[in-house]
Amino acid sequence: MANRCAICGKGPQFGHRVSHANNRTKRRFYPNLQRVRALIDGTVRRIRVCTRCIKAGKVIKVA
Repeated sequence: MANRCAICGKGPQFGHRVSHANNRTKRRFYPNLQRVRALIDGTVRRIRVCTRCIKAGKVIKVA
């Protein structure tokens, strides 16, 4: 399963893990994805959405 938001398409970002001695190794920053029951095209579907889209109201949540 891809680490992508179903609404905005946000995925992992890349950076460095920096030690106290300033050694740099590659690392990944993953988006905060949540499984949400959402209303899409009139049907209820379970999608993975980042928390920024949930807070911005881009997702219509279903109880």
